[in-house]
Amino acid sequence: MEISKQIEKAKKGNQVAFTFLLDYYWNEVYGFMLKRTENETTAEDITIETFSKAFDKIATYNPEFQFNTWLISIAKNVHIDLIRKKKSSLFIEITDEEDQTAYNIADTTPSAEDVLITEQNLSQLLQFIKELKPHYQEVIQLRYFQEMSYQEIANKIDEPLSNVKIKLLRAKKLLSEIIQNRR
Repeated sequence: MEISKQIEKAKKGNQVAFTFLLDYYWNEVYGFMLKRTENETTAEDITIETFSKAFDKIATYNPEFQFNTWLISIAKNVHIDLIRKKKSSLFIEITDEEDQTAYNIADTTPSAEDVLITEQNLSQLLQFIKELKPHYQEVIQLRYFQEMSYQEIANKIDEPLSNVKIKLLRAKKLLSEIIQNRR
């Protein structure tokens, strides 16, 4: 009964309810994804993405089904999408002529133009990150630039693991909105 009340509160935008649901179901979704991916970082990222999608679409949740079943099916879909993206980036159709041209290239170092483009893209991303509130900047910095695990971040900023997960979830969502609004 407590779960259904929290789901109803979350549907109305109650942040405490979102936190409750995240804490309550995190281990189940993460454990499921860890078994499927056999990679802690991938499992964490998929779990974060799962809760992000679930909270965005919580109004569509049908209470006739178990909430954890709904979350697991979202997690499966996120994982399938990730696999598809990886496969599509691995297999690119090329002609024999292109293959021979690629084989003949001796220097694989980035050109001056490549370096400039990469630096400009990183610079632009850093500008977008600077538009976030400082506590969101910090978790983005620790996770994606220093490549810390969620637990390491929690220890570093002296906050509960669930807070770190929520901050990263919100930071990614806000950063995405900033980037979309600039295009």
